[in-house]
Amino acid sequence: MIKNYWLHFKKIMTHKYYVFMECMEYGLIWQGLVHDLSKFRPSEFRLAKFYAGNQSPINIEKQQYGYSVSWIEHTNRNKHHWEYWVDRTNGKIAPIPEKYIKEMVCDTIAASKAYNGKNWTPELFLDYFKNRATWPDEIKELTMPYILAKIQRYKTK
Repeated sequence: MIKNYWLHFKKIMTHKYYVFMECMEYGLIWQGLVHDLSKFRPSEFRLAKFYAGNQSPINIEKQQYGYSVSWIEHTNRNKHHWEYWVDRTNGKIAPIPEKYIKEMVCDTIAASKAYNGKNWTPELFLDYFKNRATWPDEIKELTMPYILAKIQRYKTK
């Protein structure tokens, strides 16, 4: 069990590193530095007990219970998650400032890199984003230009 907490901590730090590197390209240095600090709060870090290494412990908790309180708390604390911007009374999504859209893109790419490791490719990420991401179409349309620009940058490296 202790090992899971250590490995979860390392995965978070790997993810934060990738987010920071992606955010640097947008000039979002502060956002890259403070990204996901809430994951170290006890109410979110407790997810370490679900650590598997190849997927987010959030997914495992959702499979086991049908929901994740830690995920709900995380998205309510962090503006780079589209769920933060949803009006719970009517389901409408409020306008999201561009800096959080960019951080959302960086976060998504970074998570893909953290969990796929050396197998990560821009094509793998784009396929996931287009075909399996559970984001509403409105959010996919909002982020797609930024995603495609990032993917293009990787292809020209």
